[in-house]
Amino acid sequence: MSFLFGSRSNKTFKPKKNIPEGTHQYDLMRHAAATLGSGNLRLAVMLPEGEDLNEWVAVNTVDFFNQINMLYGTITEFCTEESCAVMSAGPKYEYHWADGHTVKKPIKCSAPKYIDYLMTWAQDQLDDETLFPSKIGVPFPKSFLLMAKTILKRLFRVYAHIYHQHFPEVVQLGEEAHLNTSFKHFIFFVQEFNLIERKELAPLQELIDKLTAKDAR
Repeated sequence: MSFLFGSRSNKTFKPKKNIPEGTHQYDLMRHAAATLGSGNLRLAVMLPEGEDLNEWVAVNTVDFFNQINMLYGTITEFCTEESCAVMSAGPKYEYHWADGHTVKKPIKCSAPKYIDYLMTWAQDQLDDETLFPSKIGVPFPKSFLLMAKTILKRLFRVYAHIYHQHFPEVVQLGEEAHLNTSFKHFIFFVQEFNLIERKELAPLQELIDKLTAKDAR
């Protein structure tokens, strides 16, 4: 995939999160990439035989973080304090930021600020070895799936904002195929393992139905 970043200094764009080579998760990531290459997204999201669900979810969550980070990075110049004064996904859906720790009471903020908070927070979780262990033999905490669900639910909001507020710019950049494939992959994954409640997906439900209709099992 080629992405056009230009010379942007927007701090929202995070460095890519890498899975260490030589780890089992790295092997899983390569398996996922190879299966994705077949073009069958339904098959690509399925848990490989004999693999641990937590590890599979962890590897894919890191991948989606990187994908969304790159996709949002292409449109940061269009997503400004002025153009997107609130973080929304169309007129019916507005998101306020809270992480439960440093920001306990949800705050209303612009989309770029919200997405910066979100991606910084997600990166902190992914970098936390007690939550996302990368070493073989280190068990995942009991709270892992709950945390992964929270990360994925919040990452969905970036897709929702891009589709509702910035799709014309995505088309202008010639990135719509990347965006649609990435989002379809994301939706198939969260559907396969029931990781996001249906009500959370409501801002893009029409698109989800359209993208998944011809792939129904």
